[in-house]
Amino acid sequence: MQKPATEFKGEYHLNDTLSAEAAEPADDLPTVTVDQLPPHIAAAAGRAGWTKLMPVQVRTIPYLLDGRDVMIQARTGSGKTGAFLLPMLERLDPSQATCQALILVPTRELAHQVWHEANILCGDSGLRTVAVYGGVGYGPQIDALKKGAHIVVGTPGRVLDHLLKRTLTLGNLKMLIFDEADRMLSMGFYEDMRDVQRYLPNRPVNACMFSATFPPQVMRTAQQFLHEPEFVTLSSGHVHVAETEHIFYLVPDMGRERSLVRIIEVENPESAIIFCNTKVNVHFVTVVLQRFGYDADELSADLSQADRERVLNRVREGTLRFLVATDVAARGLDIPELSHVIQYEPPEDVENYIHRAGRTGRAGAAGVAITLVSRVDKGVLERAVKQYKLPIVERALPGEEEVEAVVAERLTALLEARLRDRDKLQAERSQRFVPLARSLLENEDELPIITMLLDDYYQQVLHAPIAPPEPVQPKPQPQAPKEGRRRGGGRSRRR
Repeated sequence: MQKPATEFKGEYHLNDTLSAEAAEPADDLPTVTVDQLPPHIAAAAGRAGWTKLMPVQVRTIPYLLDGRDVMIQARTGSGKTGAFLLPMLERLDPSQATCQALILVPTRELAHQVWHEANILCGDSGLRTVAVYGGVGYGPQIDALKKGAHIVVGTPGRVLDHLLKRTLTLGNLKMLIFDEADRMLSMGFYEDMRDVQRYLPNRPVNACMFSATFPPQVMRTAQQFLHEPEFVTLSSGHVHVAETEHIFYLVPDMGRERSLVRIIEVENPESAIIFCNTKVNVHFVTVVLQRFGYDADELSADLSQADRERVLNRVREGTLRFLVATDVAARGLDIPELSHVIQYEPPEDVENYIHRAGRTGRAGAAGVAITLVSRVDKGVLERAVKQYKLPIVERALPGEEEVEAVVAERLTALLEARLRDRDKLQAERSQRFVPLARSLLENEDELPIITMLLDDYYQQVLHAPIAPPEPVQPKPQPQAPKEGRRRGGGRSRRR
Protein backbone atom coordinates (compact mmCIF):
# COMPACT_ATOMS: atom_id res chain seq x y z
CA MET A 1 0.00 0.00 0.00
CA GLN A 2 1.33 3.42 -0.91
CA LYS A 3 1.95 5.91 1.83
CA PRO A 4 0.45 9.40 1.60
CA ALA A 5 2.37 11.83 -0.52
CA THR A 6 4.73 14.22 1.18
CA GLU A 7 3.76 17.55 -0.34
CA PHE A 8 6.10 20.52 -0.63
CA LYS A 9 4.80 23.93 -1.61
CA GLY A 10 6.64 25.75 -4.35
CA GLU A 11 8.18 24.70 -7.66
CA TYR A 12 11.28 22.81 -8.66
CA HIS A 13 13.09 23.72 -11.84
CA LEU A 14 14.14 21.06 -14.29
CA ASN A 15 14.68 21.93 -17.92
CA ASP A 16 13.18 18.76 -19.36
CA THR A 17 10.39 18.29 -16.83
CA LEU A 18 6.98 19.77 -17.56
CA SER A 19 4.23 20.36 -15.04
CA ALA A 20 0.61 21.33 -15.24
CA GLU A 21 -2.18 22.03 -12.82
CA ALA A 22 -5.57 20.48 -13.40
CA ALA A 23 -8.21 22.81 -12.01
CA GLU A 24 -11.23 21.58 -10.13
CA PRO A 25 -14.63 22.05 -11.80
CA ALA A 26 -15.74 25.65 -12.19
CA ASP A 27 -19.26 24.72 -11.04
CA ASP A 28 -18.09 22.72 -8.06
CA LEU A 29 -20.91 20.66 -6.58
CA PRO A 30 -21.60 20.92 -2.84
CA THR A 31 -20.52 18.05 -0.62
CA VAL A 32 -23.03 15.64 0.85
CA THR A 33 -23.56 13.97 4.24
CA VAL A 34 -25.34 10.72 5.13
CA ASP A 35 -28.41 12.66 6.27
CA GLN A 36 -28.64 14.39 2.88
CA LEU A 37 -28.61 11.15 0.87
CA PRO A 38 -31.81 9.62 -0.49
CA PRO A 39 -33.27 7.26 2.17
CA HIS A 40 -32.45 4.01 0.29
CA ILE A 41 -28.81 5.08 -0.17
CA ALA A 42 -28.52 6.14 3.47
CA ALA A 43 -29.94 2.73 4.43
CA ALA A 44 -27.26 1.03 2.30
CA ALA A 45 -24.56 3.00 4.07
CA GLY A 46 -26.08 1.86 7.36
CA ARG A 47 -25.88 -1.80 6.22
CA ALA A 48 -22.15 -1.29 5.69
CA GLY A 49 -21.84 0.20 9.17
CA TRP A 50 -21.08 3.72 7.95
CA THR A 51 -22.44 6.35 10.31
CA LYS A 52 -20.76 9.08 8.29
CA LEU A 53 -19.21 9.35 4.84
CA MET A 54 -15.49 9.28 4.12
CA PRO A 55 -13.97 12.44 2.52
CA VAL A 56 -13.72 10.83 -0.93
CA GLN A 57 -17.40 9.85 -0.71
CA VAL A 58 -18.44 13.30 0.45
CA ARG A 59 -16.76 14.88 -2.60
CA THR A 60 -17.44 12.25 -5.27
CA ILE A 61 -21.03 11.04 -4.76
CA PRO A 62 -22.67 14.31 -5.91
CA TYR A 63 -20.78 14.15 -9.23
CA LEU A 64 -21.78 10.56 -9.95
CA LEU A 65 -25.38 11.21 -8.96
CA ASP A 66 -25.28 14.12 -11.43
CA GLY A 67 -23.84 11.87 -14.17
CA ARG A 68 -20.64 13.85 -14.69
CA ASP A 69 -17.37 12.28 -15.91
CA VAL A 70 -14.70 12.77 -13.26
CA MET A 71 -11.21 11.73 -12.22
CA ILE A 72 -10.72 11.29 -8.49
CA GLN A 73 -7.47 11.03 -6.59
CA ALA A 74 -8.03 8.28 -4.04
CA ARG A 75 -5.80 5.68 -2.45
CA THR A 76 -6.57 2.18 -1.24
CA GLY A 77 -8.48 2.31 2.03
CA SER A 78 -9.90 5.79 1.41
CA GLY A 79 -13.49 4.62 0.97
CA LYS A 80 -13.50 5.04 -2.81
CA THR A 81 -15.43 1.78 -3.37
CA GLY A 82 -18.46 3.21 -1.58
CA ALA A 83 -18.01 6.46 -3.51
CA PHE A 84 -18.91 4.77 -6.80
CA LEU A 85 -21.17 1.97 -5.51
CA LEU A 86 -23.62 4.10 -3.52
CA PRO A 87 -24.68 6.25 -6.53
CA MET A 88 -25.44 3.04 -8.46
CA LEU A 89 -28.36 2.39 -6.11
CA GLU A 90 -29.94 5.54 -7.53
CA ARG A 91 -28.71 5.30 -11.12
CA LEU A 92 -29.38 1.63 -12.01
CA ASP A 93 -32.73 -0.04 -12.76
CA PRO A 94 -33.24 -3.43 -11.01
CA SER A 95 -36.06 -4.36 -13.41
CA GLN A 96 -33.67 -4.25 -16.39
CA ALA A 97 -31.79 -7.59 -16.16
CA THR A 98 -28.63 -6.61 -18.00
CA CYS A 99 -25.21 -5.11 -17.26
CA GLN A 100 -25.69 -1.43 -16.44
CA ALA A 101 -22.43 -0.77 -14.56
CA LEU A 102 -18.97 -2.10 -15.40
CA ILE A 103 -16.16 -1.72 -12.85
CA LEU A 104 -12.67 -2.49 -14.18
CA VAL A 105 -10.03 -3.35 -11.58
CA PRO A 106 -6.36 -4.45 -11.83
CA THR A 107 -6.43 -7.64 -9.72
CA ARG A 108 -8.69 -10.56 -8.84
CA GLU A 109 -8.32 -9.70 -5.14
CA LEU A 110 -9.69 -6.21 -5.71
CA ALA A 111 -12.47 -7.59 -7.92
CA HIS A 112 -13.57 -9.92 -5.12
CA GLN A 113 -13.32 -7.13 -2.56
CA VAL A 114 -15.46 -4.72 -4.62
CA TRP A 115 -17.96 -7.49 -5.37
CA HIS A 116 -18.27 -8.31 -1.67
CA GLU A 117 -18.88 -4.68 -0.74
CA ALA A 118 -21.38 -4.29 -3.58
CA ASN A 119 -23.40 -7.24 -2.25
CA ILE A 120 -23.60 -5.61 1.18
CA LEU A 121 -24.60 -2.19 -0.17
CA CYS A 122 -27.12 -3.53 -2.69
CA GLY A 123 -28.88 -5.61 -0.03
CA ASP A 124 -32.52 -6.13 -1.01
CA SER A 125 -32.47 -3.45 -3.72
CA GLY A 126 -32.80 -6.10 -6.44
CA LEU A 127 -29.44 -5.22 -8.01
CA ARG A 128 -27.30 -8.29 -8.75
CA THR A 129 -23.51 -8.29 -8.93
CA VAL A 130 -20.85 -10.63 -10.30
CA ALA A 131 -17.04 -10.65 -10.16
CA VAL A 132 -15.23 -11.90 -13.29
CA TYR A 133 -11.49 -12.51 -13.27
CA GLY A 134 -8.93 -14.94 -14.63
CA GLY A 135 -7.39 -17.99 -13.04
CA VAL A 136 -10.77 -19.59 -12.26
CA GLY A 137 -13.45 -21.39 -14.28
CA TYR A 138 -15.96 -19.59 -16.48
CA GLY A 139 -19.03 -21.58 -15.39
CA PRO A 140 -20.24 -19.64 -12.30
CA GLN A 141 -19.40 -16.32 -13.99
CA ILE A 142 -21.42 -17.21 -17.10
CA ASP A 143 -24.36 -18.37 -14.96
CA ALA A 144 -24.40 -15.05 -13.08
CA LEU A 145 -24.22 -13.08 -16.32
CA LYS A 146 -27.06 -15.11 -17.85
CA LYS A 147 -29.24 -14.31 -14.83
CA GLY A 148 -28.76 -10.64 -15.64
CA ALA A 149 -26.13 -9.19 -13.34
CA HIS A 150 -26.59 -5.42 -13.15
CA ILE A 151 -23.08 -4.68 -11.81
CA VAL A 152 -20.08 -6.45 -13.31
CA VAL A 153 -16.72 -6.14 -11.51
CA GLY A 154 -13.75 -7.58 -13.35
CA THR A 155 -10.20 -7.49 -14.63
CA PRO A 156 -9.88 -6.17 -18.21
CA GLY A 157 -8.71 -9.48 -19.69
CA ARG A 158 -11.52 -11.64 -18.30
CA VAL A 159 -14.14 -8.98 -19.11
CA LEU A 160 -12.82 -9.03 -22.69
CA ASP A 161 -13.11 -12.83 -22.74
CA HIS A 162 -16.78 -12.64 -21.83
CA LEU A 163 -17.39 -9.95 -24.43
CA LEU A 164 -15.79 -12.14 -27.09
CA LYS A 165 -17.85 -15.16 -25.96
CA ARG A 166 -20.94 -12.92 -26.01
CA THR A 167 -21.76 -13.97 -22.48
CA LEU A 168 -21.54 -10.26 -21.61
CA THR A 169 -22.99 -7.34 -23.57
CA LEU A 170 -22.65 -3.65 -22.81
CA GLY A 171 -25.49 -2.27 -24.92
CA ASN A 172 -27.37 -0.99 -21.85
CA LEU A 173 -24.33 0.24 -19.93
CA LYS A 174 -24.93 3.40 -17.90
CA MET A 175 -21.79 3.68 -15.74
CA LEU A 176 -18.14 2.75 -16.40
CA ILE A 177 -15.72 2.83 -13.46
CA PHE A 178 -11.92 2.48 -13.60
CA ASP A 179 -10.66 1.59 -10.13
CA GLU A 180 -6.92 2.05 -9.40
CA ALA A 181 -6.25 3.16 -12.97
CA ASP A 182 -2.54 3.82 -12.37
CA ARG A 183 -2.03 0.27 -11.14
CA MET A 184 -4.05 -1.12 -14.04
CA LEU A 185 -1.65 0.55 -16.47
CA SER A 186 1.48 -0.58 -14.60
CA MET A 187 0.16 -4.15 -14.72
CA GLY A 188 0.17 -3.90 -18.52
CA PHE A 189 -3.60 -3.96 -19.11
CA TYR A 190 -3.79 -0.92 -21.41
CA GLU A 191 -4.33 -2.97 -24.61
CA ASP A 192 -7.09 -5.03 -22.97
CA MET A 193 -8.73 -1.81 -21.78
CA ARG A 194 -8.71 -0.44 -25.32
CA ASP A 195 -10.14 -3.71 -26.66
CA VAL A 196 -12.97 -3.52 -24.12
CA GLN A 197 -13.65 0.02 -25.34
CA ARG A 198 -14.67 -1.35 -28.75
CA TYR A 199 -17.66 -3.01 -27.09
CA LEU A 200 -18.99 0.13 -25.40
CA PRO A 201 -22.27 1.47 -26.76
CA ASN A 202 -22.14 4.16 -29.41
CA ARG A 203 -23.57 6.79 -27.07
CA PRO A 204 -22.38 8.67 -23.97
CA VAL A 205 -21.70 6.50 -20.92
CA ASN A 206 -21.01 8.10 -17.56
CA ALA A 207 -17.37 7.24 -16.83
CA CYS A 208 -15.31 7.76 -13.71
CA MET A 209 -11.62 7.07 -13.07
CA PHE A 210 -10.07 6.59 -9.62
CA SER A 211 -6.29 6.74 -9.31
CA ALA A 212 -3.83 7.15 -6.46
CA THR A 213 -1.60 9.32 -8.65
CA PHE A 214 -1.99 11.33 -11.82
CA PRO A 215 1.03 10.57 -14.01
CA PRO A 216 0.64 11.63 -17.65
CA GLN A 217 -0.16 8.12 -18.90
CA VAL A 218 -3.22 8.04 -16.62
CA MET A 219 -4.24 11.48 -17.84
CA ARG A 220 -3.97 10.42 -21.48
CA THR A 221 -5.93 7.24 -20.80
CA ALA A 222 -8.67 9.30 -19.15
CA GLN A 223 -8.93 11.44 -22.27
CA GLN A 224 -9.51 8.28 -24.31
CA PHE A 225 -12.29 6.91 -22.11
CA LEU A 226 -13.88 9.91 -20.40
CA HIS A 227 -15.73 12.80 -22.01
CA GLU A 228 -14.38 16.18 -20.90
CA PRO A 229 -13.49 14.79 -17.44
CA GLU A 230 -13.38 17.04 -14.41
CA PHE A 231 -10.89 16.64 -11.57
CA VAL A 232 -11.95 16.10 -8.00
CA THR A 233 -9.24 16.18 -5.38
CA LEU A 234 -9.37 15.90 -1.61
CA SER A 235 -6.76 18.63 -1.27
CA SER A 236 -7.78 22.24 -1.60
CA GLY A 237 -7.29 24.28 -4.75
CA HIS A 238 -5.94 21.93 -7.42
CA VAL A 239 -4.55 18.62 -8.46
CA HIS A 240 -0.86 18.82 -9.28
CA VAL A 241 0.15 16.83 -12.33
CA ALA A 242 3.89 16.57 -12.95
CA GLU A 243 5.47 14.99 -16.00
CA THR A 244 8.02 13.36 -13.68
CA GLU A 245 6.68 11.42 -10.72
CA HIS A 246 9.18 11.22 -7.83
CA ILE A 247 9.11 8.08 -5.66
CA PHE A 248 11.39 6.62 -3.04
CA TYR A 249 11.59 3.25 -1.31
CA LEU A 250 13.18 2.73 2.09
CA VAL A 251 15.27 -0.44 1.69
CA PRO A 252 17.37 -2.51 4.11
CA ASP A 253 21.09 -1.73 4.39
CA MET A 254 21.87 -5.25 3.19
CA GLY A 255 20.41 -6.93 0.12
CA ARG A 256 19.64 -3.73 -1.78
CA GLU A 257 19.88 -5.65 -5.07
CA ARG A 258 17.02 -7.94 -4.02
CA SER A 259 14.93 -4.89 -3.21
CA LEU A 260 15.70 -3.53 -6.68
CA VAL A 261 14.44 -6.72 -8.33
CA ARG A 262 11.18 -6.66 -6.35
CA ILE A 263 10.62 -3.00 -7.24
CA ILE A 264 11.24 -3.67 -10.93
CA GLU A 265 8.75 -6.56 -10.93
CA VAL A 266 6.01 -4.43 -9.35
CA GLU A 267 6.72 -1.17 -11.20
CA ASN A 268 7.31 -2.95 -14.55
CA PRO A 269 9.23 -0.12 -16.29
CA GLU A 270 9.21 -0.06 -20.07
CA SER A 271 12.78 1.22 -20.09
CA ALA A 272 15.09 2.62 -17.45
CA ILE A 273 18.55 3.88 -16.70
CA ILE A 274 19.78 2.66 -13.33
CA PHE A 275 22.31 4.96 -11.68
CA CYS A 276 25.01 3.73 -9.32
CA ASN A 277 27.71 5.79 -7.63
CA THR A 278 30.62 3.46 -8.44
CA LYS A 279 31.62 1.30 -11.40
CA VAL A 280 31.92 -1.66 -9.00
CA ASN A 281 28.22 -1.36 -8.19
CA VAL A 282 27.41 -0.84 -11.88
CA HIS A 283 28.93 -4.22 -12.73
CA PHE A 284 27.37 -5.93 -9.71
CA VAL A 285 23.84 -4.65 -10.43
CA THR A 286 24.18 -5.54 -14.13
CA VAL A 287 25.18 -9.12 -13.34
CA VAL A 288 22.33 -9.49 -10.82
CA LEU A 289 19.73 -8.22 -13.31
CA GLN A 290 21.06 -10.43 -16.08
CA ARG A 291 21.00 -13.47 -13.81
CA PHE A 292 17.35 -12.71 -13.02
CA GLY A 293 16.61 -12.72 -16.74
CA TYR A 294 16.35 -8.99 -17.40
CA ASP A 295 17.62 -7.37 -20.56
CA ALA A 296 20.32 -5.25 -18.88
CA ASP A 297 23.77 -3.98 -19.81
CA GLU A 298 26.35 -1.73 -18.25
CA LEU A 299 28.19 1.38 -19.26
CA SER A 300 31.39 2.09 -17.38
CA ALA A 301 34.94 3.29 -17.96
CA ASP A 302 36.22 -0.31 -17.81
CA LEU A 303 34.50 -1.32 -21.04
CA SER A 304 36.49 -1.69 -24.23
CA GLN A 305 35.66 0.73 -27.01
CA ALA A 306 33.97 -2.05 -28.99
CA ASP A 307 31.74 -3.04 -26.04
CA ARG A 308 30.96 0.59 -25.31
CA GLU A 309 29.86 1.15 -28.91
CA ARG A 310 27.74 -2.01 -28.79
CA VAL A 311 25.91 -0.79 -25.69
CA LEU A 312 25.52 2.74 -27.06
CA ASN A 313 24.08 1.42 -30.32
CA ARG A 314 21.40 -0.49 -28.37
CA VAL A 315 20.67 2.66 -26.38
CA ARG A 316 20.32 4.76 -29.54
CA GLU A 317 18.09 2.13 -31.19
CA GLY A 318 15.89 1.85 -28.10
CA THR A 319 16.44 -1.93 -27.88
CA LEU A 320 18.00 -2.06 -24.39
CA ARG A 321 15.52 -2.13 -21.53
CA PHE A 322 17.85 -1.45 -18.58
CA LEU A 323 21.07 0.53 -18.83
CA VAL A 324 23.17 0.53 -15.65
CA ALA A 325 25.69 3.37 -15.43
CA THR A 326 27.50 5.90 -13.28
CA ASP A 327 26.86 9.63 -13.67
CA VAL A 328 30.17 10.01 -15.51
CA ALA A 329 29.51 7.17 -17.96
CA ALA A 330 25.98 8.41 -18.72
CA ARG A 331 27.05 12.00 -19.31
CA GLY A 332 26.07 13.24 -22.75
CA LEU A 333 23.68 10.37 -23.51
CA ASP A 334 20.37 11.39 -25.04
CA ILE A 335 17.64 8.79 -24.46
CA PRO A 336 14.38 10.54 -25.40
CA GLU A 337 11.88 7.75 -24.59
CA LEU A 338 13.06 6.65 -21.16
CA SER A 339 10.10 5.77 -18.92
CA HIS A 340 12.01 5.45 -15.62
CA VAL A 341 15.13 6.60 -13.86
CA ILE A 342 16.09 4.33 -10.97
CA GLN A 343 18.70 5.50 -8.50
CA TYR A 344 20.13 2.34 -6.97
CA GLU A 345 21.63 4.67 -4.36
CA PRO A 346 21.23 8.42 -3.86
CA PRO A 347 23.89 10.53 -5.58
CA GLU A 348 26.77 11.82 -3.49
CA ASP A 349 26.04 15.34 -4.75
CA VAL A 350 22.52 16.70 -4.21
CA GLU A 351 22.55 18.48 -7.59
CA ASN A 352 23.06 15.16 -9.38
CA TYR A 353 19.59 14.08 -8.27
CA ILE A 354 18.12 16.67 -10.63
CA HIS A 355 20.46 15.69 -13.46
CA ARG A 356 19.51 12.03 -13.06
CA ALA A 357 15.75 12.61 -12.70
CA GLY A 358 15.81 14.93 -15.70
CA ARG A 359 16.60 12.03 -18.00
CA THR A 360 13.01 10.82 -17.84
CA GLY A 361 9.76 12.64 -18.63
CA ARG A 362 11.41 14.42 -21.54
CA ALA A 363 9.67 16.16 -24.41
CA GLY A 364 6.27 15.82 -22.78
CA ALA A 365 6.55 12.08 -22.18
CA ALA A 366 5.61 10.47 -18.89
CA GLY A 367 8.46 9.84 -16.48
CA VAL A 368 9.09 8.24 -13.11
CA ALA A 369 12.14 8.82 -10.93
CA ILE A 370 12.65 6.11 -8.28
CA THR A 371 15.26 6.25 -5.53
CA LEU A 372 16.31 3.43 -3.22
CA VAL A 373 17.45 4.76 0.15
CA SER A 374 18.51 3.14 3.40
CA ARG A 375 18.36 4.85 6.77
CA VAL A 376 22.08 5.59 6.42
CA ASP A 377 21.89 7.49 3.12
CA LYS A 378 18.36 8.91 3.40
CA GLY A 379 19.75 12.33 4.34
CA VAL A 380 21.00 12.98 0.79
CA LEU A 381 17.51 12.52 -0.62
CA GLU A 382 15.98 14.69 2.09
CA ARG A 383 18.36 17.52 1.20
CA ALA A 384 17.43 17.24 -2.49
CA VAL A 385 13.72 17.25 -1.65
CA LYS A 386 14.14 20.32 0.53
CA GLN A 387 16.39 22.21 -1.87
CA TYR A 388 14.28 21.62 -4.99
CA LYS A 389 10.89 21.33 -3.27
CA LEU A 390 10.18 18.00 -4.92
CA PRO A 391 6.66 16.52 -4.76
CA ILE A 392 7.91 13.11 -3.68
CA VAL A 393 6.01 10.01 -2.50
CA GLU A 394 7.25 7.16 -0.31
CA ARG A 395 6.12 3.68 -1.25
CA ALA A 396 6.38 0.61 0.94
CA LEU A 397 8.92 -1.92 -0.30
CA PRO A 398 6.96 -4.82 -1.84
CA GLY A 399 7.38 -8.17 -0.08
CA GLU A 400 7.81 -11.54 -1.74
CA GLU A 401 4.11 -12.36 -1.42
CA GLU A 402 3.12 -9.12 -3.12
CA VAL A 403 5.57 -9.78 -5.96
CA GLU A 404 4.23 -13.32 -6.36
CA ALA A 405 0.66 -11.99 -6.55
CA VAL A 406 1.54 -9.30 -9.11
CA VAL A 407 3.51 -11.73 -11.28
CA ALA A 408 0.72 -14.33 -11.13
CA GLU A 409 -1.92 -11.75 -12.08
CA ARG A 410 0.18 -10.43 -14.96
CA LEU A 411 1.06 -13.90 -16.27
CA THR A 412 -2.56 -15.04 -16.12
CA ALA A 413 -3.59 -12.04 -18.21
CA LEU A 414 -0.78 -12.72 -20.73
CA LEU A 415 -1.73 -16.38 -21.09
CA GLU A 416 -5.43 -15.63 -21.48
CA ALA A 417 -4.62 -12.97 -24.09
CA ARG A 418 -2.53 -15.49 -26.01
CA LEU A 419 -5.33 -18.04 -25.78
CA ARG A 420 -7.75 -15.51 -27.28
CA ASP A 421 -5.46 -15.13 -30.29
CA ARG A 422 -5.39 -18.83 -31.15
CA ASP A 423 -7.42 -19.99 -34.13
CA LYS A 424 -9.49 -23.17 -34.32
CA LEU A 425 -6.67 -25.24 -35.81
CA GLN A 426 -4.27 -24.21 -33.05
CA ALA A 427 -6.91 -24.96 -30.42
CA GLU A 428 -7.46 -28.40 -31.97
CA ARG A 429 -3.72 -29.05 -32.01
CA SER A 430 -3.51 -28.20 -28.30
CA GLN A 431 -5.93 -31.00 -27.44
CA ARG A 432 -3.08 -33.51 -27.90
CA PHE A 433 -1.62 -32.28 -24.63
CA VAL A 434 -4.74 -32.45 -22.46
CA PRO A 435 -3.84 -35.90 -21.00
CA LEU A 436 -0.30 -34.75 -20.26
CA ALA A 437 -1.56 -31.55 -18.61
CA ARG A 438 -3.88 -33.55 -16.36
CA SER A 439 -1.07 -35.92 -15.45
CA LEU A 440 1.28 -33.09 -14.53
CA LEU A 441 -1.37 -31.39 -12.39
CA GLU A 442 -2.13 -34.58 -10.48
CA ASN A 443 1.52 -35.33 -9.68
CA GLU A 444 3.16 -33.06 -7.10
CA ASP A 445 6.61 -34.24 -8.21
CA GLU A 446 5.99 -32.76 -11.66
CA LEU A 447 5.30 -29.26 -10.29
CA PRO A 448 8.83 -28.04 -11.23
CA ILE A 449 8.01 -28.71 -14.90
CA ILE A 450 4.92 -26.50 -14.74
CA THR A 451 6.69 -23.70 -12.86
CA MET A 452 9.60 -23.86 -15.33
CA LEU A 453 7.25 -23.46 -18.30
CA LEU A 454 5.43 -20.55 -16.67
CA ASP A 455 8.69 -18.85 -15.73
CA ASP A 456 10.14 -19.31 -19.23
CA TYR A 457 7.05 -17.82 -20.86
CA TYR A 458 6.98 -14.90 -18.43
CA GLN A 459 10.65 -14.14 -19.06
CA GLN A 460 10.19 -14.50 -22.80
CA VAL A 461 7.29 -12.04 -22.95
CA LEU A 462 8.23 -9.55 -20.24
CA HIS A 463 12.02 -9.60 -20.13
CA ALA A 464 13.22 -10.63 -23.59
CA PRO A 465 15.48 -8.13 -25.41
CA ILE A 466 13.55 -5.63 -27.50
CA ALA A 467 13.86 -6.40 -31.18
CA PRO A 468 15.13 -3.54 -33.36
CA PRO A 469 12.54 -2.08 -35.72
CA GLU A 470 12.64 -3.69 -39.12
CA PRO A 471 13.46 -1.30 -41.97
CA VAL A 472 10.66 -0.67 -44.39
CA GLN A 473 11.55 -2.45 -47.63
CA PRO A 474 10.27 -1.23 -50.99
CA LYS A 475 7.61 -3.48 -52.43
CA PRO A 476 9.29 -5.78 -54.99
CA GLN A 477 8.07 -5.65 -58.54
CA PRO A 478 6.66 -8.90 -59.96
CA GLN A 479 9.22 -10.84 -61.97
CA ALA A 480 8.98 -13.83 -64.25
CA PRO A 481 10.41 -16.94 -62.56
CA LYS A 482 13.87 -17.84 -63.72
CA GLU A 483 14.72 -21.34 -64.79
CA GLY A 484 15.82 -23.49 -61.89
CA ARG A 485 14.61 -21.04 -59.16
CA ARG A 486 12.90 -22.78 -56.21
CA ARG A 487 9.44 -21.58 -55.29
CA GLY A 488 8.08 -21.55 -51.80
CA GLY A 489 11.10 -23.37 -50.43
CA GLY A 490 11.79 -20.95 -47.57
CA ARG A 491 10.21 -21.00 -44.11
CA SER A 492 8.94 -17.69 -42.80
CA ARG A 493 9.47 -16.91 -39.16
CA ARG A 494 6.35 -15.79 -37.37
CA ARG A 495 6.90 -12.75 -35.19
